[in-house]
Order: sequence, then C-alpha cells, then structure tokens
Amino acid sequence: MNQKLQFLGDELSEEEKRNDYAKFHVLPVPLEKTVSYGSGTRGGPASIIESSHELERLVNGREPCKAGIFTHDALNCEGDHSQVLEKLRNWTASIVSHKKIPVVLGGEHSLTWACVNGVSEVLDQKIGIIQIDAHADLRKEYQGLKHSHASVMRLLAEEGHSIYSLGVRAFCSEEQLAREEFGIRFKDGHELIKQNIWNIELPRNFPDKVYVTFDLDGLDPSILPAVGTPVPGGLAYYQALSLVKSCLIDRECIGFDVVELAPTKYEIHSSFTAASLVYQLMSFI
Repeated sequence: MNQKLQFLGDELSEEEKRNDYAKFHVLPVPLEKTVSYGSGTRGGPASIIESSHELERLVNGREPCKAGIFTHDALNCEGDHSQVLEKLRNWTASIVSHKKIPVVLGGEHSLTWACVNGVSEVLDQKIGIIQIDAHADLRKEYQGLKHSHASVMRLLAEEGHSIYSLGVRAFCSEEQLAREEFGIRFKDGHELIKQNIWNIELPRNFPDKVYVTFDLDGLDPSILPAVGTPVPGGLAYYQALSLVKSCLIDRECIGFDVVELAPTKYEIHSSFTAASLVYQLMSFI
C-alpha cells in the first residue's frame, strides 16, 4: 500500500503492516450522508491518516504498532446510505471473524450502527458500548432519517446493546425519556467536568465485551474545534482518555471508532489530535 494511505506510514516495518500479521485493521469510512450542521466529515479519515505520519511509535511507554496495523482502502460511500451501512457491517464482521480489531475512522456517527452489529453478529451476542459524545444520539429519527447520526445510539439500544454514555451536554426531552426506557447509564459533561471525574467503574452486569465509539465533539471545542456540531463545556484530552481506559478494566475491547472529524484547510491540530487519540486507544488494547 502507498505509505501515504497507511496509518502511521513509514514508522511501520513491512511485517507490522501486513494484513495477516496485523492485530489492528484500520477501516477508513468517509461517510457524509446525514450531517445536520457543519459539513466535511467525508474528509475525516484521510486527514487522520495523513496526520498519523507525524506520530511517534512510543505512547504510554508502549509501542502498540508492534502488534501490527493494516490500513484498508477507504470504503466507497457513494450511493444509498443503507447499502453503505450494510457494506460496512459485512466488512467489520469479516475483520472480527479473523480475530482482528476493527479501528474505524469516520465519517459521520451513523456508521457506528453498522460496526457494532457486524461485531455482534460474529460474536453471536449483544455487546457493551462506551460512548464519548457531546450528544445523546437517542432520537427516534432526525430530519426524517431513521439512520441519522442523531439516532444511532437509540437504534443500538433498541437492539439490546448496553450503553454507557460519557460527556453528553446537549440532548432533548425525547432522549431523556429514551435513557430511562432503555436503562442507559451515563455521566454527562457538566458532572464530569465540575466534579473532575477521570475514572468510571462500570456496573458488574455490563457486558464483558465492549466497543468504544468516540465522537470527537465529546472533547471541548477549544481542544478540537473541527467537528460538525461543536458544544462548549466538553472533556479535556487526557480526561477523556482516562475515562475510556477505566471503562476497559476487566473488559475486552473488541473494536472502536473515532468519528465526526470535519477537517478544515487552515487548521491542522484537530486532525493530529484525532490521530493521537486513535493511537492512544490502540495502546489500551
């Protein structure tokens, strides 16, 4: 593969970027079908990969890339939204069936529905979802779209997956009722920030196998402004990572996505921050 299209680029040895060897399989998904405010998520995956070339191999005293990182060609997101999601579902299922870890780079948040169901299908069980987000994403539909970025977590809750939501600070009464209906656990942004909470202990009955979905607007826009729907009062970089890491204690992370980057021409630190987050999450696994 062209080094420019490979996550971490020429930092990797030939063995580390081999399909069969690599533990981490990066899936670029330039999806932009239901965005409702700012646009640009289709440019997210390529910008994250480009920025990853500036990362160092060593993170948290470890080199996650020693386990191997294979980067697939970007998913073709042209055409019908439901067909794109079905392709992604099958793609994710294939990765997990080979006992690899899918690392999905978005693209808009609606893609998480396909990823989780692809993983769940192979494992033949419902899984737990750790959600970092500024929004609850629990609407029945948004702007007439059931598979909207604003309804993705409701779809997953309806299908029986468990959700622990962290950092939310913008939601409506419909979503508040959905939290009660589906038993969604949460700690919202104002509580995490004002009480300086950096660690979460998941309930004992939360599934052992978990999937992490990291919507970049979960971070404060002063840290990462290049998102489609920025909301003030967000998480700090290390706080967000600490929250995720604490949720993985005694759990098995079977995949993750980083979504909603909308890169702009004259601002590069958002893309680099997103790439750094991806590599940090790999280090937790």
